Amino acid sequence: MEWYLALTFLLSMIIFFMGAGMPIAFAFLGANVIGSWYFMGGENGVTQLLNNGFGGLSKFSLVPIPLFLLMGELFFQTGLGMKMFNAIDRLMGKVPGRLSYVTVVGGTAFSTLSGSSMGSTALMGSLLVPEMERRGYKKHMSIGPILGTGGLAIIIPPSALAVLLGTLAQVDIAKLLIAGIIPGLILASFYVLTIFIHTKLDPDAAPAYEVAAISLLGKLKLITTDVIPMISVMVIIVIMMLTGFATPSESAAFGALGVVILGFIYRCMTWQAFKQSIIGALKVTLMAYLIVFGSATFSQLLAFSGASSGLIYWATSFDLTPIFMLLAMFGVLLLLGTFMEQISIMMLTVPFFFPLAETLGFDLVWFGIIMLLALEIGFTTPPFGLLLFVMKGVAPPGTTMGEIYSAAMPFIFCSLFLVLLMIIFPSIALWLPSFMN
Repeated sequence: MEWYLALTFLLSMIIFFMGAGMPIAFAFLGANVIGSWYFMGGENGVTQLLNNGFGGLSKFSLVPIPLFLLMGELFFQTGLGMKMFNAIDRLMGKVPGRLSYVTVVGGTAFSTLSGSSMGSTALMGSLLVPEMERRGYKKHMSIGPILGTGGLAIIIPPSALAVLLGTLAQVDIAKLLIAGIIPGLILASFYVLTIFIHTKLDPDAAPAYEVAAISLLGKLKLITTDVIPMISVMVIIVIMMLTGFATPSESAAFGALGVVILGFIYRCMTWQAFKQSIIGALKVTLMAYLIVFGSATFSQLLAFSGASSGLIYWATSFDLTPIFMLLAMFGVLLLLGTFMEQISIMMLTVPFFFPLAETLGFDLVWFGIIMLLALEIGFTTPPFGLLLFVMKGVAPPGTTMGEIYSAAMPFIFCSLFLVLLMIIFPSIALWLPSFMN
């Protein structure tokens, strides 16, 4: 069978199963079983493919996923994350638009540790948007920062989604995590600048209100007790990976242990909180492992049928520069992001895009960060970005989709500008990982 017919056959089955309402992991598994029966010789082919899939689940590189998720669940269930969030809120005092700044910091922390932009958007939208509206904030100052935090969360370590991408693409996970630090800090500065400009151009967008004054000693106490201990866990994880003292898996284990110790120090580590953290992390981990299983077997099936090599040969046969090929892949990711979830997009595109990127001579760590940003931008791109509809579901009554679209656009432009900078200056992403060599 010609490669394009094999590719069409496999993708059509996946789309059919997803259209029938099957979860993405099971849609891939069903297509893999049928495809292996056809391309690999019946029952023996299915058995071989399943054995290969189980082999993919035994990779040591998958260990950070449940540990990072457990770390995030412990932060949430014990209330340590909210303690840090409230402390930052109080420390900012009467700064115009302070709740918008707090939203960027808090939303990034929540979604980074949870690994779910949709879950973070739903949580932050339901908690903060009503409070900000009660204080007179306009929609673009309350909704926009929450939608924008996903772009930060997806690249700043520890990011469970980055670990999953590194596993699927067989890219060095430690380097991929470290590579997101400088782009993440640049993007955060863009967000802060965007909020600052909004407050200067339209002071009524975030009206000032009275807050209890805190003495210098009180501020130092808040920073020492409620901010530094929480942030130090994430900083230590990064330093351990950057210096080579620990692998990503070991760093994730230290991070989870650090949150447990903090929970006992602050006397908020209850049996109920621990149990709920384990259950929450287990649910997402099982989903992630099913996805890895389906993606690993799908990649092998594409290679066996000749679809992946045929597609790469076809794509590189055009007389296009690598930068135009990159923009084409970026556009595909944006398009898919308007109607698919990020992990589903990764399962569909990683088997094609990373081999193609390697053929074009791109650094795969750099390309991984570009891909993560593209996934998040597509998630908030009007008119069909999924996060926009999640926000509509949790926003106060009367919020229109037009208001949500306009709130998201400035933060989308920030992410697009960061991608442009990374294309012009790849060292933005590659400078820190270079020290790991």
